[in-house]
Amino acid sequence: MRLLHTASRTHARFDDADLIGCAGLVPVARLAERAGLSGLLEEHLRPVDPLGVNAAVKVACLVAGMVAGADSIEDMGMLRHGATGELFTGVRAPSTLGSFLRSLNWGNVRQLDRVNRLFLAALARRAPLLPGADTLAFLDVDSCQRRVFGPAKQGAAFGHTKIAGKSLLVRGLNALVATLSTPQAAPVIVGTRLRGGNAGSSRGAASFVAEAITAARQAGATGTLIVRADSAYYSGTFVAACRRAGAHFSVTTSVDEKIHRAIAEIGEDAWTPIRYPRAVFDETTGVWISDAQIAEVDYTAFAAGRHRAHGRLLVRRVRDQNSNSQQELFPTWRYHTVFTDSPFHLTQAEAQHRDHAQIEQVLADLAAGPLAHLPSGVFTANAAWLTLAATTHNLLRAAGTLTSTFHARARGATLRAHLVNIPARIARHGRGHITLHLPTDWHAEHPWHGLFTATGHQPPRRAAPARAG
Repeated sequence: MRLLHTASRTHARFDDADLIGCAGLVPVARLAERAGLSGLLEEHLRPVDPLGVNAAVKVACLVAGMVAGADSIEDMGMLRHGATGELFTGVRAPSTLGSFLRSLNWGNVRQLDRVNRLFLAALARRAPLLPGADTLAFLDVDSCQRRVFGPAKQGAAFGHTKIAGKSLLVRGLNALVATLSTPQAAPVIVGTRLRGGNAGSSRGAASFVAEAITAARQAGATGTLIVRADSAYYSGTFVAACRRAGAHFSVTTSVDEKIHRAIAEIGEDAWTPIRYPRAVFDETTGVWISDAQIAEVDYTAFAAGRHRAHGRLLVRRVRDQNSNSQQELFPTWRYHTVFTDSPFHLTQAEAQHRDHAQIEQVLADLAAGPLAHLPSGVFTANAAWLTLAATTHNLLRAAGTLTSTFHARARGATLRAHLVNIPARIARHGRGHITLHLPTDWHAEHPWHGLFTATGHQPPRRAAPARAG
């Protein structure tokens, strides 16, 4: 692609008051309206600071800005461009929204958490957000360290994170996140909690997972629910919280001496090859020829404490591939273990646990979107920002499910590029009607119209064909 005109013949002016750069906010905001976001905010969010007045309007502004791609308070100014005022009312200045966020206390953050849970349940009733959740669903728990650079930011401290596969100690704030998914549906966020940067991953995890399970049930996960987590959450309190709430658990364990003794009890004939990178399927025998094998053994964890739990220890062993070593006399294996009470067969349960990695995609989506920054110096403001980022993620996911099969599982950046950040010119006509004139040959025209129609708008009218001479 090349430019048609020289630089001296190309001009630009910001002078068109009838343009809007994010026309997709119209159907997405309509979806939020029909799912009752404003009503939930008015009912449950009650700031005590005078700066918290009109909280429902201000939160709606923040969510709309995040939908359009804002990742800082200053970016909320994008809601005041062009003809946005012709489509939306109650748009607030970035400074007003920043003051509002800083006025919130921890109780208000917890109220926003409740709104997020109820809003997710409302979205699940209006969109095919979690198909199959009444049969089987997975609740994934993980944390991430969001890096900050200002030592004066409340709660900022040094904590461990991984960058390019290496464990590093960085200054930041720690976000605990729980997602809900089904075998047919992409994950939505059922809970968040912001913590100090030096918080251990498991701190407060038991109460957090109990709340997340309740939210999952409210969102329609009434069937089998399996909580998946990595070894940071392998504790008696976490497992007990899952059991009390009526959910199954599947938690990675560290390979300590007790685990080694349990692995030693597994006979060589009990190992089953599985599909794994570089595995080959033998059609004659119907089995995989693989360097990875799995087996299981009964196991009792936390036997010395009051949270004694009996379940299954799933073990995956992978042949150590060291190309620089001499040929081995006996194979060397690396072991990965999972403690679970899953009702599924060994092969299914082990594969399902590996799918826990999909929560990393959600964390990456947040980091590439609203959570690119924790924009305030006030801890509670950042905690509220995290919760609203989760609300935005769920709203975009619901919009995607109303659009197409592809968009139902697309990343947040793709949903914004295809469905939200589309320029349009506004035309006004009789009796208060307006028409959005969008670009011709837009690559996501049909999905966008699908979302527009699904949120209660009239389908587009096609221009009448010209009559012959």
